[in-house]
Amino acid sequence: MKLFIRWAVMALSVWVSTLIIPGIKVHGGAWSYLWVALIFGLINTFIGSLLKVLTLPAVILSLGIFIWIINAAMLELTARWSSALDITSFWSAFFASLIISIVSSLLNRTVKKVGGNDKY
Repeated sequence: MKLFIRWAVMALSVWVSTLIIPGIKVHGGAWSYLWVALIFGLINTFIGSLLKVLTLPAVILSLGIFIWIINAAMLELTARWSSALDITSFWSAFFASLIISIVSSLLNRTVKKVGGNDKY
């Protein structure tokens, strides 16, 4: 159940980023957002985690800001691998990844508070 909630939160975060950032667009309805969230989650889990470990010195030297660049690159990679997501520039991906991070953090906290710690 926890996995499906996180998946829905990610899809909602992608939707919010498409509303705010003009350079990012998802073609289709709710299923497309869920598809993009699934691909982005898988890419971020496997490739993003490896990149974060390999670039740990850059992350430490930049006080964590380099992680946003890695997340933007993972979002660009998601757009390349999915026909449902279009991103016009790296800066659109960068700001979209910031929005996705903020919204998903807030929503995950809200879900944890509403559902209780033992259920989520």
